[in-house]
Amino acid sequence: MILGGELSNSAATNIADIDSSISKAAKTGINTVLVPAQWDLIEPTEGTFDFSLIDETINIARKNNIKVIFLWFGAWKNSMSCYAPMWFKEDTKRFPRAITDKGRKMEIASAFSENVFQADNTAFTSLIRHIKKIDPQKETVIMIQVENEIGMLESARDYSEIANKEYSKGIWRKELNQIGFHTEGKLYEDEAFQAIYYAKYVERLAKNAKQIHNIPLYVNAAMNSRGRKPGEYPSAGPLAHLSKIWKAYAPSIDMMSPDIYDAGFKEWAKKYDFKNNRLFIPESKCCANSGVRALYVFGEHHALGYSTFSIDTAEKEAIENLQGSFSLLRQLYPIMTHNNKKDIHGVLFDKTDNQRIIKDDNITITCRHYFTLPWDKRATNGQEWQEGGGIIIKLAKNDYLIAGNGIVVSFLNNNEILQNKEEKLGEDGFIINGRNDDSSRKNSSQFKGKRTGIGYVDEVTIKADGKIEYLRRLNGDEDHQGRHVRISVGERKILHVKLYEY
Repeated sequence: MILGGELSNSAATNIADIDSSISKAAKTGINTVLVPAQWDLIEPTEGTFDFSLIDETINIARKNNIKVIFLWFGAWKNSMSCYAPMWFKEDTKRFPRAITDKGRKMEIASAFSENVFQADNTAFTSLIRHIKKIDPQKETVIMIQVENEIGMLESARDYSEIANKEYSKGIWRKELNQIGFHTEGKLYEDEAFQAIYYAKYVERLAKNAKQIHNIPLYVNAAMNSRGRKPGEYPSAGPLAHLSKIWKAYAPSIDMMSPDIYDAGFKEWAKKYDFKNNRLFIPESKCCANSGVRALYVFGEHHALGYSTFSIDTAEKEAIENLQGSFSLLRQLYPIMTHNNKKDIHGVLFDKTDNQRIIKDDNITITCRHYFTLPWDKRATNGQEWQEGGGIIIKLAKNDYLIAGNGIVVSFLNNNEILQNKEEKLGEDGFIINGRNDDSSRKNSSQFKGKRTGIGYVDEVTIKADGKIEYLRRLNGDEDHQGRHVRISVGERKILHVKLYEY
């Protein structure tokens, strides 16, 4: 599992900053640091390369016993060509810019220019050769990101002269038909056209790189959120709705990965967990919810990795939450590796999305946000709920591990589900208001069959060999006298739960 942290953009631009920022990041509990590799600092003069910052990054990572993923800030970073060197930026005739439909030149190198590609490719392949030379066995540098959040802004596509020539040829329409890609409206048709050429550009970079050093490569995307249209978001990037294009025309790329900063974390993650695309989240907002989100993606999507952005400048609360969840994940890893994936589930809750039902053979597992319990004042004080979540792992029949922060889990068998009448309970666990007569008892049918109970709940740790080690038993108030299993918001625990029938 990649338990990652990405440095802020300028944290690796000199030796002193690299030493301090990576050492600081390593203390947060990550096992992998994501670090920009900037074209302008690597090739300040055309044809002359300086890899001193790359070398220092690898050296300090090794000292801190963590891995490195380099992020190629080449022709594009967040759509713009802001990390291209000055000799590239100033020569707009040789290295043309993209133009909007209004004729506005952008600081976005045109993906249709062969000169742009050759310059970018020369620098990128030089970086790959250097990495292979100093880390040939991929012991430290485990993966590389190709460009950063590629996409066209202000227009859905590039309207430069060279782009328009390709558009007018119409070959791209046939290519879309060949892969069975269909879209509606000119705006999205323009985006599809642009996506083909971004993907082809990236494929050439990736294919050349892998011929030198066969290392995993991925691309990341800024999400098309908040109802924005192509060009309002970075159009034509490796977005989920364009996955058919990117997978067809950039087959050397191993993963399309989402950078998730907006609301709806679960839905964005789901979009990038599809056939031949393992979920890897290279950037996510570093906040108080980061820890439970990490647990969720590894549990529900069996993700390759999860990383938060700007870990070197993150607030203390965010780091503590991330550290706690990464610690749980490290413990769970040997068990998750050897368990059947269908027996592992991730849950993530907020105030509006606060319950999930999991069916496991004869058992119905009901998972809820901790604040759905009636006695925690934080649930009703008007504040936004901190997210709760975790991982549920079935070890065997009636035998589960539950790990997380801010969740409540209860168990019913099928017989109970058919006959169950749920009452609203008060904070003492009993019916809120008593009845003046026993009419409900007279009219109720007799319960038949067996029920499922909680035999015990143990707080545990897990050793490196996967052995579960007992810490303490929680069979009293902590599990509400056998009614449920719970982990409070702000706690991070692993609980071993054994059920029985009576």
